Amino acid sequence: MTRTVRTLTRIAAALLALCGLVVAVPSAAHAAGWRYTVVAFSGATDRTMDVYESDDATSFTVLQKAAYSPPTGRVRDPSIFRAADGEYYVTYTTANGATIGFARSSDRVHWTKIGDYGVPYCCFLLPGTGDGHASVPGFGSTGSLLREVPSLSPFTTKAWAPEWFVDGGRVNVILSMSTGGGFVPYLMTALDSTFTRWSLPTPLDGIGADHIDTTVVKIGSTYHAFTKNETKKVIQHAVATSLAGPYRFVPAGDWGTLVEGPELVQLPDGAWRIFLDAYTKGKYLYADSTDGLDTWTPLREVPGLSGAARHIGIMREAS
Repeated sequence: MTRTVRTLTRIAAALLALCGLVVAVPSAAHAAGWRYTVVAFSGATDRTMDVYESDDATSFTVLQKAAYSPPTGRVRDPSIFRAADGEYYVTYTTANGATIGFARSSDRVHWTKIGDYGVPYCCFLLPGTGDGHASVPGFGSTGSLLREVPSLSPFTTKAWAPEWFVDGGRVNVILSMSTGGGFVPYLMTALDSTFTRWSLPTPLDGIGADHIDTTVVKIGSTYHAFTKNETKKVIQHAVATSLAGPYRFVPAGDWGTLVEGPELVQLPDGAWRIFLDAYTKGKYLYADSTDGLDTWTPLREVPGLSGAARHIGIMREAS
């Protein structure tokens, strides 16, 4: 073989090797290697929790149907996160008085109940509670023998839709509580790593009564709360510089009425996605924002979840 032929052979081999390296480089959309896990109850039953997964937060497949069933009560509105110990944790609505449930898993498939946490009877006469009314003896404004007063119970009667929120290493749960009137969003902070001891609930300042299904994400130094207005049946958007508030409402997306359970997650390309339960239509919907949650794409159905899942919780982690 001549020197020229040997040289050309080496050049060809180098080009082939380079082409192989180029082909092996993953696309930017998948370079991060994200995995999205969804927990939900179905329209068929709220006594079991299903688990789904996806690598793009768009097309979901079933990881495990009926992955968790608590011994008693419901498992509605589950929320999931992965703690510092590597375990996965869910919190959920038990629909059993003023309690929220907790369960743990090492693989997202097999779950063990931690227990139900009874919310302290903390909320009597706090601002924003008790927007329902009752008639009691006394002179009313129209001269009747009855007058209207807030229908407050001396204790919390419902604790629904708990949501994990981790902020600077502090693990919190945002939950919707009622003392007999409309729901109000409250914040509790875990006092230990077992998630069995919690601080007293404090209201998210500025959101107020008759709001449920509140979830929060943080972008930069701004906290964004998305919450369902139970009177108007719409999702509202509020912002604050502190997790506890005070929040102020800003324009939300054009998502229509009769939607609930807002959940947000960041996509592989950095955009944000909101998921909404169109509960009267049996559909799950999503919209995306690429400008920091200011504007949104039109709503679309979520493949694999629409028609199957109710009030999801979603978590992103490196795969």
